[in-house]
Amino acid sequence: MIDIDTLAWDKQGGLLPAIVQDAATLRVLMLGYMNREALGVTLASGRVTFYSRSKGRLWTKGESSGHVLELVSIEADCDADTLLVQAHPHGPTCHLQRPSCFPAAPADGLAELDALIAQRERERPQGSYTTKLFEDGVRRIAQKVGEEGVETALAAVAQDEAALLGEAADLLYHLTVLLRARGLSLQDARQVLQARRG
Repeated sequence: MIDIDTLAWDKQGGLLPAIVQDAATLRVLMLGYMNREALGVTLASGRVTFYSRSKGRLWTKGESSGHVLELVSIEADCDADTLLVQAHPHGPTCHLQRPSCFPAAPADGLAELDALIAQRERERPQGSYTTKLFEDGVRRIAQKVGEEGVETALAAVAQDEAALLGEAADLLYHLTVLLRARGLSLQDARQVLQARRG
């Protein structure tokens, strides 16, 4: 994943800034600092751990709140003096109970939709249209994708931009539900598109 010994530890007194990004939505979640030991613990445990300058010790995110950051990947920048950590957050990252310490940090809206639909599939809240779709089954969801695809095409032919955008949004939503119903995700579809590039 990353070679600890190749990093520029001496530049900043043994600490490297570590920018944490949600691996699913790409939203920047927080900034912390890692020393060699914190990076080693992170790699060994799979839980993002920092060196707390205020506490003067290692600190695993979520050690008191339970809102841990599950490690996905770590990479260094071109100068080997800053880390980009991708993780799956389990609960809000910010101590103010927000997803990010940066309230307006942008994220991938489709990835957020995919995560919300995955949550709906797991939890099946009463009264949710998404829950109803999952309970109706793959055939009904596939039928909705077909209907929305036709409606999107008709809106395009009619040259009605507002209708086209609305139908396209409906199509993306229902397609995301269909993928989830089959145990897949939008990220899986993106990986196919990425493999087709070049």
